Order: sequence, then structure tokens, then C-alpha cells
Amino acid sequence: MGLELKSSAFSEEEFIPEKYTCQGDDISPPLSWSGAPEGTSSFVLICDDPDAPAGTWDHWLIYNIPEERDSLEEDIAPEKEVQEMNQGLNDFDNIGYGGPCPPPGPSHRYVFTLYALDEELDLEPGLTKEELLESIESNILEKTELVGKFSR
Repeated sequence: MGLELKSSAFSEEEFIPEKYTCQGDDISPPLSWSGAPEGTSSFVLICDDPDAPAGTWDHWLIYNIPEERDSLEEDIAPEKEVQEMNQGLNDFDNIGYGGPCPPPGPSHRYVFTLYALDEELDLEPGLTKEELLESIESNILEKTELVGKFSR
């Protein structure tokens, strides 16, 4: 069946509850996964908005997720190092999760991409998405996505 990413807060292509957006508590949603490929040693999760007016907007980068984890609880603290994991710099120029906050208008898609890696990479906290993707590109075993929507 392969790697699969889900949230108990919203389903594929459904609207993300306001609680997880800039109009609510702006906290990260709960996520869980299953079906990691054999040889997985760690995970990376990136959330971005490909519909942002200025181009793809990065909302969350969390990495060095230990291979024994199969979920991220709601409201991961916005710290560089949290629960043995590291977080990167989002396009709000902050560490950690920055929820959906599109301009008024049509709904935007928010793509949560989970990568299963074949190594535990020693990556410093505070990376940008470009730095993170460059660091992991040769170690990706499999990836999967969960897409939520939001509009104001």
C-alpha cells in the first residue's frame, strides 16, 4: 500500500479547521502515518502553499523525525529543537509551524509532504526548505502527501 499520511483534523482535499490557521490558534494539526518502506531511518515533513500569490509559500519544516515515530501530535512547539526533532525556517521568517493565512479570495491548497529517508541525517535546526531538500534528495526512499484547503 505504501507510505500514507493522514490527519484526524481533516481529510484529503477537505478544509483545514480554523484552529490550525492564522484566524484561529495557529497551531500545527495532528498528523499520523503508516506504511513506511523497509530501510526507513528517519522522516521529514514539509507543509507549503503552492497557490500563494508570490509563489510557493513554506509553512512548516520539521525534520530529524526518528524512524520509530508514526505521528506528530497537535501543537508542536515553535522551537528549533523539540522532542528530538528539528524545525526549519518558514516563509513567515519564523521557526516551526505557521498556519494557513491566504489573502481573501479563492481557497488555497496546503500540501503536507512526508519523506521517508534511508538515513538519520545530522541536520542543523533552522534550515530553509531549499537547504533541507538539497540535504535529503539522495536519501529519499518514498514520499506521500496530504492536501488540505483554506480560504478567508
